[in-house]
Amino acid sequence: MKLKLNIDPDIAAMMTAEVAAGERAVTAAMREAGTGLKTAWRGQITGAGLGRKLANSIRSQTYPKVGQSLSAAALVWSKAPVIVGAHNTGPLIRSKNGFWLAIPLPAAGKSLRGGRITPGEWERRRGLRLRFVYRRTGPSLLVAEGRLNTKGQAMVSRSKTGRGKVTAPIFLLVPQVKLPKRLDLERDAMRAHEAVPGLIVAKWVEGRL
Repeated sequence: MKLKLNIDPDIAAMMTAEVAAGERAVTAAMREAGTGLKTAWRGQITGAGLGRKLANSIRSQTYPKVGQSLSAAALVWSKAPVIVGAHNTGPLIRSKNGFWLAIPLPAAGKSLRGGRITPGEWERRRGLRLRFVYRRTGPSLLVAEGRLNTKGQAMVSRSKTGRGKVTAPIFLLVPQVKLPKRLDLERDAMRAHEAVPGLIVAKWVEGRL
């Protein structure tokens, strides 16, 4: 007696097809999770009033960059990690040299290099000297003697009579600043992480339809 066993369909082919389906599902799920987290973080940043430019610093990338894999992963990061991280943690900021932090007031204007203007840059640009004013209650000040232009910024006074000359507060001096926590990036990251298994199953089923 001779027995012959034929397996139809081909088990090996089915397993190969199933692995390929899994690779597609995992990769698609991770891509969606990464894109969703990027969108959520950008929404938090704009919602906190931190601007579209900072929001657009959030990027995402799925690995592998080409093809599919059961070990696919998504990376979401910021190109401005120090700024985003500070708003996410709300750190206590102190001066590096142990002295004062100079917080520019409206009369100081803006830095030509971006960010906050420093007392040294302000003096060089305005041609005025800053004077320290100690206050027992409240922050001490750096002030300048001059006039205010139409933008409310202190300038050199050209008046010989002293008309229009004012003592303008330019900087507040504080020993430290507690930056308020304005973001909760961990919350969105946890939600994205918890959604991954469901996304994989959904993508796997979707691939069969």
